[in-house]
Amino acid sequence: MDEIKHQIRQFLSEILPNGKMSSVGDDTPLRTSGILDSMGLLRLVSLVEEKFGIEVSAYDAGIENFDRIDDIAAFVRRKQAPKA
Repeated sequence: MDEIKHQIRQFLSEILPNGKMSSVGDDTPLRTSGILDSMGLLRLVSLVEEKFGIEVSAYDAGIENFDRIDDIAAFVRRKQAPKA
């Protein structure tokens, strides 16, 4: 597991109720399955911004970037990539 995914899993374990993380894989839908509610999303976005030093706009926080751990990690990598 890469470091970004590991840290996202740690964030989620702080946000999700006890026992929910055991059923979450890197490709498990978090929002569309109801595992992560809107308040959890806000907390996750804040943690991602703080930990990875990136800014997440309301548009960026959509399902395409914040539904699965794989999606979130890919989004963080894109935001951290050097600008050309």
